[in-house]
Parts: sequence; structure tokens; C-alpha cells
Amino acid sequence: MRQFAEAGKPIAAICHAAQLLAAADVIRGKRISAYPACAPEVKLAGGEYADIPVDAAVTDGNFVTAPAWPAHPEWLRQFLVLLGTRIEL
Repeated sequence: MRQFAEAGKPIAAICHAAQLLAAADVIRGKRISAYPACAPEVKLAGGEYADIPVDAAVTDGNFVTAPAWPAHPEWLRQFLVLLGTRIEL
């Protein structure tokens, strides 16, 4: 994960995955959402905890994060944008 973060590659994390980001020490200075119980870990790792609605997501640089499964549509939408994906109907 550190290599991805250091290379600026897109990283998507949802729910408790913020604990992995915090443990990898890659979220310092980033606005990161997560399951609310993970807020202390985000803050201790130097991230800014984004307290957003459960169906929302946040993008900060190469990170797309969300608090829980109801955010899957928005989280995936933002991640696809970050990847440069274009979807046509």
C-alpha cells in the first residue's frame, strides 16, 4: 500500500479499511472518511476524519474513501473518475 500511495496511484477504501491506511502511515494530511469508530485511528495517523453521510464518499488526491456499504454507488463513481474511466450510455 505504501508503494501505491508514494507513487500516487489511486486507492479506494471503505468502512474499516481506513485502519489499514492508518497502519501504513499514508494518510497524513489527507481528508479520509471511514466507519465512525475508525475516526480516532484516522486522526492519530495524521489524517483529517471526514464525517460525511453514510451514503457519501470523499476524494482527496489519490484516495477515495467512504464510511460504509450504502456509499458504494458514490464511492465507485468517484473512484472511476479518479481512474479516468469514461462510461457512455
